[in-house]
Amino acid sequence: MGNPTGQQFEITRGNARAVVTEIGAGLRAFEVGGVPYVEEFGEDEKPPKGAGQVLLPWPNRTKAGKWTFQGEEQQLEITEEARGNAIHGLTRHLEWELLEHAESSITLAVDVEVQPGWPVPLRATVTYDLAPRELTVTHEIRNEGEQPIGVGVGTHPYFRIGDVPTDELTLTLPASRVRPYEGDQQLPYAPEQDVEGTEYDFRGGRVLEGVNLDTAFGSLSASDGEHQFVLSHEDRQLVVWTGPDFRWAQVFTPDDLVGRGRAVAIEPMTCPADALNTGTDLIELEPSASWSGSWGIRVR
Repeated sequence: MGNPTGQQFEITRGNARAVVTEIGAGLRAFEVGGVPYVEEFGEDEKPPKGAGQVLLPWPNRTKAGKWTFQGEEQQLEITEEARGNAIHGLTRHLEWELLEHAESSITLAVDVEVQPGWPVPLRATVTYDLAPRELTVTHEIRNEGEQPIGVGVGTHPYFRIGDVPTDELTLTLPASRVRPYEGDQQLPYAPEQDVEGTEYDFRGGRVLEGVNLDTAFGSLSASDGEHQFVLSHEDRQLVVWTGPDFRWAQVFTPDDLVGRGRAVAIEPMTCPADALNTGTDLIELEPSASWSGSWGIRVR
């Protein structure tokens, strides 16, 4: 039996290194000077809790897997059986095609076929490009069909600063609005609210000990044309930056990530959960039209 994530593709630049998987085109490792900055897993293991995966053509959950396209109800496969939702898109378990593999960059592609619950074909690529202390990830989606459709994209990396315990990291978020979830389905979300005066205000930075989140943050402020999410410890800093179309980020702090226990995911997303139903910040693609957007990890 082969690896659950297929072939492993390594890229390097200076003392930076990343590993990308064939199945799901996920990020399995990113390190600088031998210090890991994402939570890693073995090449013979499934990505724990979606670690490093690309989420498209929608991130997060679609409630009950139901949505409507041009007046017709669509029923997606229920992939989160415990809560009865369709979660994290259609490409996490597909074999992506290797288009280009240079020393410090790699591009993979996948076709999203017409299938139950998804009526319009898409072509998607992802490029991982290393600089000496930075990894840039660029997504592109093209509408290969004959009808316009709204799409979304996200990713699911868990971040770390070497062996510093997650609870000792300080998290700073540029978000002034939040959509906490209600109930066991994690849908529907509570009404969007200001973070001012709430437990969700991370604009000034907060230590992660005692913080429990599976929460969508929006209304992101920009610095130098990008949104910047920061994990820091003493004089070390990891910046997760996102381009302007990534208007949301899901922050998830599970207690039981394999191998590390407490972990923190900062998930760049172009739209929040259940966007196929609400339409919130979907990327509208006309036939033959393409969209591209980037995010990245910068180590200081």
